[in-house]
Amino acid sequence: MPEGNERFDVVVVGCGNAALCAALAAKENGASVLVLEKAPQEWRGGNSYFTGGLFRFAFDNVDEVFDLVGDMSDTEKSGVEIKPYTSGGFFGDLYRLTDNMSDPDLANTLIFNSLPTMKWLRTKNVRFVLASGRQAFKVGGKLRFWGGLVLEAVGGGVGLVDFLIERAEKDEIEIRYASKATRLIADRMGAITGIEVRGENGPYEIEADAIVLGAGGFQANTEMRCRYLGPDWELAKVRGTPYNTGEGIQMALEVGAQSFGHWSSSHTVQWDLGAPPFGDRKVGESFQKHSYPFGLIVNIHGQRFVDEGADFRNYTYAEYGRRVLRQPSRIAWQIFDQKCLPLMRDEYRIREVTKCASDTLKGLAEQMEIDVEGFVKTIEEYNAAVQDTEFNPTILDGKKTVGIDPPKSNWAQKMDAPPYEAYGVTAGITFTFGGLRTTKDSQVLDAENKNVPGLFACGELVGGLFYYNYPGGSGLMSGAVFGKLAGEGAARHAGKA
Repeated sequence: MPEGNERFDVVVVGCGNAALCAALAAKENGASVLVLEKAPQEWRGGNSYFTGGLFRFAFDNVDEVFDLVGDMSDTEKSGVEIKPYTSGGFFGDLYRLTDNMSDPDLANTLIFNSLPTMKWLRTKNVRFVLASGRQAFKVGGKLRFWGGLVLEAVGGGVGLVDFLIERAEKDEIEIRYASKATRLIADRMGAITGIEVRGENGPYEIEADAIVLGAGGFQANTEMRCRYLGPDWELAKVRGTPYNTGEGIQMALEVGAQSFGHWSSSHTVQWDLGAPPFGDRKVGESFQKHSYPFGLIVNIHGQRFVDEGADFRNYTYAEYGRRVLRQPSRIAWQIFDQKCLPLMRDEYRIREVTKCASDTLKGLAEQMEIDVEGFVKTIEEYNAAVQDTEFNPTILDGKKTVGIDPPKSNWAQKMDAPPYEAYGVTAGITFTFGGLRTTKDSQVLDAENKNVPGLFACGELVGGLFYYNYPGGSGLMSGAVFGKLAGEGAARHAGKA
């Protein structure tokens, strides 16, 4: 336990992308900074560690993308096709997917700060590369990118965490592991003056001018999942860290912070059926199964229950995991034939995969242990409904089915090229959408929409940005944007900026 009274200008709670961006920004603006991480060092990085490291940002021309990557030859540049992704395009995607519920101030802040924040991350030695393996297919000799998502951190989520921690250490920011923040300390007027911590040797207190909460949502808290998300959510697998259990949100509520956002919804993906209850740091994000737009998804009765081709993968994947949770036994199977295999992501080829294969549909159903007659009938009806138009994986090609429910709106190819493959999936929750009401500068507000002096929040604790669904890559982007703003605001509150 630290001896004597400790004092820092800014204390940041959490050690993922958002929290580390807050710490770096506060330090950059002259504050003394301490990072508190509940997890042991071997679990550092929070949920960011389990991501693909993709960032969605607005850009008006492709040169802005190339500048972020750096060191690209003219030949390399000529081999890719990237369309501008304007702020209007980002707005359209965000509002379309959130049922027009996203808070306008937060949305504006996220979108208009996205490119500047990407440039800022580069100054912190975060390196980016074209997400060609995830977001592009080769067409006419060029890699054609789709879905408005083009860059990922080198090394994915693992690389992102390593870059940020390396920079924090270079900036001499102390990261204190196995140190759980338990209570915010406030004066009689409600201003935050410090924080209570439980470390390896017991509890202690730290004085601070400002606290930044970046400790994630409540997805790893079974009781909170059931309370806010509803029945059966205690049975969902957790895609990432087991340490995101909602204490940051709860501490803020205890000092009068206002809850905000879509508390009954979450980012939930199709996750390998055989995956452990929480994230596996060796496998990382590879338990996800995201090539379903080019195949079919059935439940144990052999029935389809979603439009697999409703939109690009990065616009549907965060929602379809919830659909799987509502299926009997919380199980689904993704079905592919040989035409699909060249389009499938690397995550289908890992050793730790739940897979069946057969030369016949009947044999495949028997291996999956699902309703054989129901499955064969589903595939036959689907094949008969497929329209004979051109298939193009880089656009919403309109190659659809007619006369079946649910339809397949794009990329509908007959399932007729054996051997067939099936991959078992269940629901894997990534993060929760409910959190705290904050200003566009990441200041936490109370029930009367007044600032809680000295309290800031970022990352998954920011409520009101995502409802129902979200555009892939906007989670890490919002973490970085609001993390940076929170750190700057905290330093300013401490009189340093």
